[in-house]
Amino acid sequence: MLKSLRRTGFASVLVIALATSPTVQAQDAPDASPDATTQEAAAIDTTGEPISITEMSSPRPTIETFHGGLIEIMKAAKVIGFQGRIDRLTPLMAETFDLDFMASKTVGGHWRKLSDADKKRWMEAFTRITVANYAGRFTGYTGEEFVTIDIEEAKRGQRLVLTKIVIPDEEDVELNYRLRKTETGWKVIDVYLNGTVSELALRRSEYSTALKREGFEELVASIETKIEDMKAKALVDG
Repeated sequence: MLKSLRRTGFASVLVIALATSPTVQAQDAPDASPDATTQEAAAIDTTGEPISITEMSSPRPTIETFHGGLIEIMKAAKVIGFQGRIDRLTPLMAETFDLDFMASKTVGGHWRKLSDADKKRWMEAFTRITVANYAGRFTGYTGEEFVTIDIEEAKRGQRLVLTKIVIPDEEDVELNYRLRKTETGWKVIDVYLNGTVSELALRRSEYSTALKREGFEELVASIETKIEDMKAKALVDG
């Protein structure tokens, strides 16, 4: 439910993180600073008129398919419950996000020191906690709408997709996605809340610090504990 983005819903994944993590601006994000310089497509209006870029080379379908899936999950959230949301979000997020890439960046320089087996474990743990975070906050639907605003070029051949969430009786919330082209299409590698706060940088600040302080096994164990806590909370909250 997105009746207040300071309490629930998509953007609160970042808002809640900000309450417990240092503020990290977009320019501090690992390999994901926005620094968009050239506009690639004209803005579109809320009627969904197509932007001036071919669909084959545009990241727009990736983001709009993701948003459409989120709306459907939000509408069914009460019926399917927490585990049902996880089950639906897992393939949707795997299709949208380059989760393995993001996982590698969230532990910073420690990534190179991990064994292949531990890299695999971390990518799996990162995916589970990322999906669980979303599942724990999509609790209903009150008429929210995702709107694509523009697409801009970024460094390294990447793209920045500018969007907003229109919330009834609330201020709009700006959400910008950074994507890179992969063998399977455009994939999200970072999300910026209000255009400046990098989710990837926040996660790196949290996880790389924990890894350095507590070690790899403790970090993975803490992730599993957080997921179990979310499941328990969901059972209580309904």
